[in-house]
Amino acid sequence: MKRFLSHSFLLQIAVSLLLVLLLFMNKSQGSPIRFAKYSFSVTTKVDALPPAIPPSSTQPQPFIPLLAPSPLIPFTNNSVPKLSGHCSLNFSAAQDIMTTTATDCWTSFAPYLANVVCCPQFDAMLVTLIGQSSKYSGVLALNTTHAHHCLSDVQKVLASQGANRDLKKICSVHPTNLTEASCPVVFVDEFESIVDTSRLLTACRKIDPVNECCDQVCQNAIHYAARKIALNDLSNSDGNHSLPWPTTRINDCKNIVLRWLANKLDPSTANSVFRGLSNCNLNRVCPLVLPNVTSVVKECGNLINNQTACCKAIKSYVSYLQEQSFVTNLQALKCATSLGKKLQQENVSKNVYNLCRISLKDFSLQVGLQESGCLLPSLPSNAVFDGTSGIGFICDLNDNIVAPWPTTSYSLPSSCNRTTKLPSLPTATSSQNGLFINTLVLPLLFTSILLPKRLL
Repeated sequence: MKRFLSHSFLLQIAVSLLLVLLLFMNKSQGSPIRFAKYSFSVTTKVDALPPAIPPSSTQPQPFIPLLAPSPLIPFTNNSVPKLSGHCSLNFSAAQDIMTTTATDCWTSFAPYLANVVCCPQFDAMLVTLIGQSSKYSGVLALNTTHAHHCLSDVQKVLASQGANRDLKKICSVHPTNLTEASCPVVFVDEFESIVDTSRLLTACRKIDPVNECCDQVCQNAIHYAARKIALNDLSNSDGNHSLPWPTTRINDCKNIVLRWLANKLDPSTANSVFRGLSNCNLNRVCPLVLPNVTSVVKECGNLINNQTACCKAIKSYVSYLQEQSFVTNLQALKCATSLGKKLQQENVSKNVYNLCRISLKDFSLQVGLQESGCLLPSLPSNAVFDGTSGIGFICDLNDNIVAPWPTTSYSLPSSCNRTTKLPSLPTATSSQNGLFINTLVLPLLFTSILLPKRLL
């Protein structure tokens, strides 16, 4: 009997391998792959690439990473978390938002999606929860004791739906983040007596995630309201309120402003607004840690005597960056420029990106059998769960944009420059124009193929 089961199991493996090979052969021929109930599609547009940064000639095959669901995953068999009983937050008011957060912060993927997807969604969910609960409590913050209980309960609820159990550490969220901190205003009535709420709602009721990052209409309204309530308990004998403002206090009051907005907006709208606002900040900087470049300088500094050794050094350096996290296409631009300037400061004058064929994709996590970089959209995005397909998210393996080497004549394209066309969604190279890519689902046995190397 054991021998029969063993042979049967080996046969299943062989059949599964054959299926995978056939699927990849189908994909390599450019035909759509339809093997999932839920699928993503990406329409390519040649004119979406910045004119100053042409695509390179290499054309790796596109792929969208996806995790097949385990039979034991809580998504298909939700566990019932044991809560403290001391948290007054109304979880049911933001149930859909919490489900979205659990998906965005799914177990093993949470650390790698933290910067772009998981933590922005986790933060938005917490603000929405407190804001929605303030409709009944009249308070826009939790006290220290309740904050500890609520943060613990929130994490338990999310973990029961498949989220990583250590989100507090991954996203650097502490109980104090749920309190008023140093902001002097916590009551809804008091807030509305100080702030021009009509102006605030008009500016932030609905935002365009692209225009808001440039025009900052909602952000300015939030900052103005935060300064207003931060001033509330500050006074002196001569009535002079033009003293320097502590940044910490204004930031703490911004959290109160956001929670008030969550009080007035429905949970879905509030979540979208908060994700759009956080997206403006995350695309402005490179989230990767750039270590010492000594090894690259040694082989590529001054005159390059050995091109092979130089390229080996820069690729080895970049491979370290590839183990950190997924990044958006705009973040990859920032990272490439930052590293280029760092190398130039150490007397690396040659364009090693062009010399060694370093593209923007090389600055993001590598996925799939081809170990090709995945660039996430620069606009807010979410992971998606489907009972048949598993956890999936959109990324691009087609965008072969050569990493820009900083020069005196080159300035980093700004997403706020109306004449610059930076792709907000993943796009493909010109030879792949019109290609539609669908989600590929592999048997659980081959799930590890799709995982980044450090997730194995």
